[in-house]
Amino acid sequence: MSLKIAVYSKSACPQCESAKMLLKSRSLDFEEIRLDDEAERLAFYEKCGPSVRQMPQIFINDQRVGGLAGLQAALAQLGR
Repeated sequence: MSLKIAVYSKSACPQCESAKMLLKSRSLDFEEIRLDDEAERLAFYEKCGPSVRQMPQIFINDQRVGGLAGLQAALAQLGR
């Protein structure tokens, strides 16, 4: 099964780097979308929901799984 993974990140973000390294270590392709502009990032958070206020935000097959912990849980559930 092919996974469409999008990682919304920002520069100088340790959690973002950890999420990308996890995906690379499992040979999973992903698209990185950098949101370094604060106004863009705040608008993105609004679209995600009221509890979203941090990076990274990761989507698998267009479903938000959350940050690094959410990614780890989703990959475990998918057997990846």
